[in-house]
Amino acid sequence: MNRTVSTLGAGFVCWGLGIASILSLNLWSDFAPLGFVPMLEGKTIFDLLDFFTANIMLPLGGLLVALFAGWVMSRQAMEKELALSPGMFNLWLITVRFVTPVAVAVVFIYNLM
Repeated sequence: MNRTVSTLGAGFVCWGLGIASILSLNLWSDFAPLGFVPMLEGKTIFDLLDFFTANIMLPLGGLLVALFAGWVMSRQAMEKELALSPGMFNLWLITVRFVTPVAVAVVFIYNLM
């Protein structure tokens, strides 16, 4: 797939989601596509996009960034980018490796309940 087709496809998907969101505030306000799921009962398309973005995508993205920064990036690259003192860098690294993933996972699970 080349860049033009990919760009047009992504643009069309965004346009379609935008139109569906707008219509769910007016003509489709009674339409709940995932109404059979107890947690999503009564949510319109706009509400579903809001729910998935705020409660799933953002915490999941934060968790993946923390895991990448803490466990995948090289120590030298992080030290160069952050320019912290050695003590502060070690504190930051411990926080990003152990505290942040647990905290974000707690927020993620809490939002799904």
